Amino acid sequence: MPARLIDIHPENPEPRLIRQAADVMRGGGLIVYPTDSCYALGFHIGDKAPIREVRRIRQDDKHHNFGLICRDLSEIANYARIDNWHYRMLKAHTPGPYAFILKASRSVPRRLQNERRKTIGIRVPDHPVPLALADALGEPFMSSTLLLPGDEFPLTDPYEILERLKNDVDLVVAAGNCGIEPCTVVDMTGDFPVVQREGKGNSADFA
Repeated sequence: MPARLIDIHPENPEPRLIRQAADVMRGGGLIVYPTDSCYALGFHIGDKAPIREVRRIRQDDKHHNFGLICRDLSEIANYARIDNWHYRMLKAHTPGPYAFILKASRSVPRRLQNERRKTIGIRVPDHPVPLALADALGEPFMSSTLLLPGDEFPLTDPYEILERLKNDVDLVVAAGNCGIEPCTVVDMTGDFPVVQREGKGNSADFA
C-alpha cells in the first residue's frame, strides 16, 4: 500500500495526529518525520523489519549507526553508558541538532547497535514533533537521517519525499521545511569528543 501523508503543526502538533503516527510505528511501520535539522526515518525500537528497509533505502551497511530519539537526559542514561564528562556535554547540548555516539548499554538490542563498535547514536532534538512521538510511544524510537543515495542534501519537501518514497515507507509526517543540514555527529566513545560529521550543531564546541 502506498504511503500516506499527514500535515501536522510544527510547533503545536495535534495529539490526534501524533497518535496516528505512533500507531503506525507500533504496528511495525516506517515513517518520515521532522526534526530540528532535517527530515528523518523513524521506527519502533522493538521492530526488526524497518532496520532492513532503512539500510536498503539509504544503501547503508551493517556498520551504520542508527540514532535513538530520547526525550531527556534521564532517558539517555537507560540506553548508553555515560560518565560524568558525557553528562556535562549532553546537558549543555540537548535538546539540539546533535547526535552523540556512545557505548550502548545492555538495554539496547544488539541488532540496533553498530555491529563492530557496539555503539548507539543518541538524539534529543529541539523539535516538538519527535518529542511528542516519543511521549505517545512511551519510550524512545529509532531514527536515521533521510539522505538518499546520490543526493548531496537530505530531502526537505514532504511532498517530494512522498513521491520518491511512496512505496518504501508507510507514513510521511509533514511539518513544513526543516532545512537541509543534518545534525552534527559527535563520537564520545573515547577520552574526549570527536566531531564525526559537521552539521547544523556548532562543532567548535567540541574542539
